[in-house]
Amino acid sequence: MKKMRGKKIGMAVSILVIAGALGWLALGNFGDNLVYFFTPSEVTAFSPDYYGKKVRVGGMVVQGSVRTDMDDPGMTFDLTDGEATIPVTFTGIPPDLFKEGQGAVVEGYWTDRRRFHSTFIMAKHSEDYMPIELKRAGVELPRKDFMKSLVQ
Repeated sequence: MKKMRGKKIGMAVSILVIAGALGWLALGNFGDNLVYFFTPSEVTAFSPDYYGKKVRVGGMVVQGSVRTDMDDPGMTFDLTDGEATIPVTFTGIPPDLFKEGQGAVVEGYWTDRRRFHSTFIMAKHSEDYMPIELKRAGVELPRKDFMKSLVQ
């Protein structure tokens, strides 16, 4: 009887140790791998400590702000959160889904000249699916506001 009870206690302790180790691995490393981004309003309020440090900024690409130079591989555009707008200089080839009026997250650094330099863009695509027949018929789905999803 005592032998059986000892095995049960040993099994319970083993299960608790394994569950604890798995929980520590899952939750302990999860926080290190989360990727946060700032809004343009937060970026404009940066202290000099943030200048030159790699950060991500999310917002909407302002309509009519994308400018390219044929001699330079890259572009400039403005990113807004509805309250503040920052100028972004991007070097590289933008993703196919990148366009004006769409959400984007840019990775780079903020300078003391109040310009954001980026080498990486993550474009937010539309989550609305519409069959081609409806699209051809001229039906439009209501657009969801990307910036509302940032504050929720």
